[in-house]
Amino acid sequence: MAAMALSAALTLSAATPAALTVDALVVGVRPKGGRRRGISAPACLTAAARRRLEEVASALGATGEPGDIVRLPSTGIAKAPVVVAVGLGAGRGDVEKLRRAAGAAVRSLAGTRRVGFVIDEPSAATVEAIGLGALLGAYAFHEFRGVSASTQATPVRAITLLADPRDPDFKDALTRARAIADSVCLARDLVNTPPSALPPAALADAAVAAVADLDVTVDIWTEKQLAKEGFGGILAVGQGSANPPRLVAMRYAPQNSMASIALVGKGITFDSGGLSLKPPKAMETMKCDMGGAAAVIGAVQAIARLGLPVTVTGWIPTAENMPSGHAQRPGDVITMYGGRTVEVLNTDAEGRLVLADAIVRAGEEKPDVIIDAATLTGAAVVALGDRTAGIMSNDDQMRVDVWNASVAAGESMWHLPIPEESRASLNSSIADIKNIGDGKGGMLSAAAFLRDFVPEGTRWAHLDIAGPAFNDGGPYGYTPKGGTGAGVRTFIQIAIATTEYMQAP
Repeated sequence: MAAMALSAALTLSAATPAALTVDALVVGVRPKGGRRRGISAPACLTAAARRRLEEVASALGATGEPGDIVRLPSTGIAKAPVVVAVGLGAGRGDVEKLRRAAGAAVRSLAGTRRVGFVIDEPSAATVEAIGLGALLGAYAFHEFRGVSASTQATPVRAITLLADPRDPDFKDALTRARAIADSVCLARDLVNTPPSALPPAALADAAVAAVADLDVTVDIWTEKQLAKEGFGGILAVGQGSANPPRLVAMRYAPQNSMASIALVGKGITFDSGGLSLKPPKAMETMKCDMGGAAAVIGAVQAIARLGLPVTVTGWIPTAENMPSGHAQRPGDVITMYGGRTVEVLNTDAEGRLVLADAIVRAGEEKPDVIIDAATLTGAAVVALGDRTAGIMSNDDQMRVDVWNASVAAGESMWHLPIPEESRASLNSSIADIKNIGDGKGGMLSAAAFLRDFVPEGTRWAHLDIAGPAFNDGGPYGYTPKGGTGAGVRTFIQIAIATTEYMQAP
């Protein structure tokens, strides 16, 4: 298993832009309103520096719109040799725009060691947003490069935000930004690691390593223990591989806990489709099929590191789905954990089998809510595209709550129904349920399958992150090519929102 990517140092400074010693200074700019053209620089700069920045950046084509980045000489503006004008767009108060702008600026400065950020009217929210975006933009995954390693630009190594380092709210904001960024980058590393280096046992070991210095206990079920306790779904998916499956439980239970959350993440370390073999092109990125498990590992790590007063148990059913003489066959009937039987008609619909086992087991501990995340269906990508996850739930208010958490976290998600006809399409003539429906609304029928395994009376939500978990295109904002860490921030925000709700008068 590759080591986690090094992350940049993140600090605060009371220095002025003209006095800060860095290699590049990032300044957020906005388009001028009305009929005026050009950009508007932040008021925290001196009048002379502001005029100079606006004149030179506008002459170089800066628009101030989101995604716009222009480098210019710093003469008359700052001590740093280079100033980077990054567009924030019109309006204020959108912290996700700040995250993306900071991430894009830091990505554009790869090869630069020290970067400073000017923050206009700093607040805890803006400090956290810019710090988090910058750290996420300073990510790279070079662990498996050989002779080409020396040709890769080194990410920014030191990030300084111009905000009062004595302010306790700003300090707390930096702590949150660091914890969240570290966990997202851990999830990215896990997704990016080749399947040859991350079989199920190695993913289980990675979960242990992720919380080794935290108050989290980890239990691991081997294939023998899984068989003894009847985890038929996990075993059926993994039986075609030379690398046996595992089930992992990560338990964080602080003494001041106010609520209990179970997180379940699909951990298919490589998905060939099994005997229902995928086309070769479709297998090229199937190392990402454990993106849900990576999100759970990262979230538990961050929640424990932040010391949030909520019990969180992360469940990771992990297997490698391979074709062989031992693999499960279309037409097999398997007995799941808890006793339900499933007619397996497509071995490429394997994620729901491992998730169902883990959901039943998680429910035995009677958490307040169960939330799973999975790169579950190609139908999710058809419906929502590459950057938006689907939210489905057995509780209308919970679906809205999870969506609100995703908005606050800055992750694009949308809520969808689980129609009764989706469940009807899963009826089997010989077993309790089939693992695939009629091919229509595949994301919804997959959620309907999982809902059958949720204990009666337990609130549950399902996140299909098949699109946003892996970016096969070019990088954008703070999002790199490859593993994105999708789901980590929403899981953390759910824990934060749960805490705030329980603490409210």
